[in-house]
Amino acid sequence: MPKDASFSKLVMGLIGPGLLPRLWGQKLNAAQNDPIKLSHMLLTTRGEVSGTAIADHILTLLEGLSNAKLLAFFAALRDDFEVDQEAVQAALDRVKINDPKGLQALQMAAEPPRQELFRRLNAAPGGTGRLVALRCKLLKALRDDPSLSPIDFDLRHLLRSWFNRGFLMPARIDWNTPAAILEKIIAYEAVHAIDTWDELRTRLAPQDRRCFAFFHPAMPNEPLIFVEVALTQGVTGNIQEILKPARSALAAEAADTAIFYSISNCQAGLAGVSFGAFLIKQVAADLKAELPGLKTFCTLSPVPGLARWAKSQGYLPEGKRPAPETLSSLAADYLVNAKDSAGRPLDPVARFHLGNGAELHRINLDADSSAKGETQSLGVMVNYLYDLDTVEARHEAFAASGTLAVARAIRSQSARAKPHKPEPRTQPE
Repeated sequence: MPKDASFSKLVMGLIGPGLLPRLWGQKLNAAQNDPIKLSHMLLTTRGEVSGTAIADHILTLLEGLSNAKLLAFFAALRDDFEVDQEAVQAALDRVKINDPKGLQALQMAAEPPRQELFRRLNAAPGGTGRLVALRCKLLKALRDDPSLSPIDFDLRHLLRSWFNRGFLMPARIDWNTPAAILEKIIAYEAVHAIDTWDELRTRLAPQDRRCFAFFHPAMPNEPLIFVEVALTQGVTGNIQEILKPARSALAAEAADTAIFYSISNCQAGLAGVSFGAFLIKQVAADLKAELPGLKTFCTLSPVPGLARWAKSQGYLPEGKRPAPETLSSLAADYLVNAKDSAGRPLDPVARFHLGNGAELHRINLDADSSAKGETQSLGVMVNYLYDLDTVEARHEAFAASGTLAVARAIRSQSARAKPHKPEPRTQPE
């Protein structure tokens, strides 16, 4: 794994904890426990060294604030670090008279000062990861106070830039990966829980199993997302077959299919910053290069909204799973026809994979007998097929017109279903 040797850590190691009192004296002492006042000071400082020290101090204060004081800080970010409307109007007036610098002035005036504040906080040691953690707290506060949404808009905008594909580092996770990373794989697994180290070993050590993750240079010891892969002969439709501990491993060279059976986002503070599409396509390309015998790349995915939707439509009056033929048609109807108000697939997993250019390939009944699988998906799992020759064209078709790539048999089942009222729009996964 890459090592963190950031400039900000070097600076803080050289200047020591006594720099701030020397730089700011009484002015700092009056504000040293007030992250709002310190934030205003940070925006006016010009020195890189002092700015790094102040940014570190602000983040340290924020990490120790009570919930009430943190909410007060968020409120200040919303109100005191907002766009100056008069400056925007003045810049617009310059644009109207064709001032050659008017557009530049407008661009500068239209950016809220909190964006620059976040940039400067990012310069602190570990600043990127600490801002990700701060956003996690912001998202929780946002549930109770939607007026904080402008703060999240600005911070998410910056995070999408800082975590763009060019900065992401793919890495294979195996049984020789440092234990600190493996512990996080156990903790972050969100689809099929890993309860013991022995269970983790069965997913990483055999030659027909793979795990890959994305890392970021600013958070070198924190996986952002990881995907678990089973190398098989033919498409598998049952998760218990993949996860069972007692089995004979297949020689990797003998596999013709790669099954992506678990994809887990690791950082709650990066919600809305998508990595999954990049990771799946990168892993598929890398596996193809390593194992030329691989012909098929697909997922084995849950259908987490199926049970809830079926109940809302009156298909589960007694709370019991329907007969197989009915359940198969019901799943096809839900995956193809159930949409949110924006016209996207209602199921978040379907929305993710179909939006990435995968095909809704096969519906598998009795595919997940776990309690979670029964409760959320009625035991149903889906294979989404990633055809490397067509995946980008399908992605573009989805983005342009919402076109879904659906296998003929599933399309036929779904076409016989009645139309459904669109559900309220949800945030993209």
